[in-house]
Amino acid sequence: MEGKNVILIFDIGKTNKKVLLFDESYQVVYEKSVSLPEITDEDGDPSESLSAWQKAVQEAVEELFHLAQFTIKAINFSAYGASFVYINTSGKTITHLYNYLKPYPTALQKRFYRYYGDEEIFSLETASPVLGSLNSGLQLYRLKYEQPRIFENCWQALHLPQFLSFLIAENVCSEITSIGCHTGMWNFGKDDYHAWVYEEGIAEKLPSLVTANTTYPITINHQSVLVGTGLHDSSAALVPYLEQFKEPFLLLSTGTWCISLNPFNVQPLTIEELRNDCLCYISYEGKPVKAARLFAGYEHEIQVKRLAQHFEKSSDFYQKITLNDKLLPKEGIEKYYESFSDLDLASFPDYETAYHCLLHFIVFAQAKSTRLVLNDSNVKRIFVEGGFSKNNLFMNLLSKQFPEYEIFAASMPQASAMGAALVIHSSWNDNPIPETLVHLDTIATINSQVSSQ
Repeated sequence: MEGKNVILIFDIGKTNKKVLLFDESYQVVYEKSVSLPEITDEDGDPSESLSAWQKAVQEAVEELFHLAQFTIKAINFSAYGASFVYINTSGKTITHLYNYLKPYPTALQKRFYRYYGDEEIFSLETASPVLGSLNSGLQLYRLKYEQPRIFENCWQALHLPQFLSFLIAENVCSEITSIGCHTGMWNFGKDDYHAWVYEEGIAEKLPSLVTANTTYPITINHQSVLVGTGLHDSSAALVPYLEQFKEPFLLLSTGTWCISLNPFNVQPLTIEELRNDCLCYISYEGKPVKAARLFAGYEHEIQVKRLAQHFEKSSDFYQKITLNDKLLPKEGIEKYYESFSDLDLASFPDYETAYHCLLHFIVFAQAKSTRLVLNDSNVKRIFVEGGFSKNNLFMNLLSKQFPEYEIFAASMPQASAMGAALVIHSSWNDNPIPETLVHLDTIATINSQVSSQ
């Protein structure tokens, strides 16, 4: 008797790494966290062991394909995409996995932009702000000029999601969500690699570009399995929303970075947007997704620690605070102070008043960031997911900033992993995609839930 049909997903974030099985209704039926030791590269910068990756993937496949209660029909991957893995003609890795936060040599960066155009023009063409190693294409440029012998020995350069796919399928490919995400490699206007990729011989190191729904048939343990190409995790997380909601929406993904993603803004990036930390992702359908970033979650974390210390409260005291209009600062305070950190905490009578002021600053900045990508689109709904979606004060203040929009708190467990499963749905799953992948709560529901506690 065959087991339940499932899809195996490797969901690899920078911090959290998981192995999951979804059934045909996209319910998680197996979940396991994977812990890999952090190592350093030859310069002493943080890295991750590629041999440990290979071992972890092989062990997970070996274990799960021997579970009688499941029949694995397909495998796919969601991973952070701003790092390359270099392999030789034997399929062996030839360098460390260089961290996308690795400092980029100033002289080399200046040389690059001196040859290939003004920073702003280049960034507009590639929808990629100047981000050093986070522009993964420049990692290849660095390899060519700092380690020419290794560059010459490099047969293929694979973004991490595609390397993970290669470990199982043994097929090399490039995939658009990884190639198009702030890499500095993709010319959005020409829908092709930027000219520098060809001129520097980089294109020769890149496998053929395939669509996100591409699969490769292989056999594991006498069983036919389809293996996907892998996706960039940010683009993967957007997939369930695009599948479920056909009316235009903006997704505000909140964490350390708060990223406003608008798949329905088709206007090219402007210099003004670029200067305000906007960029473009590419969806699994190959369409540009305009995005704006704000370091709001990090700011909240720092200031909450400051408040707790000053007012002698627990670090999570803010979680008990709900909207009280009487505690909000006067409108226009942001005209006199650039951020909450400019304010003397002694000027506040209590924690609650100070926290209302902090959230006022954060939401004011968030609204300014979000509006950058709301322009020129028909969006009427904003979905907030992540940490701030559970913050009553944040959600209510955001609603005040956008009275003409419907604001929802969105709950989407394992969004990146589910997105990776959904893009190859038709390859392994004969059932229709469920219409309730994402759960939404209105502001009224959020407030009602708080008042009933």
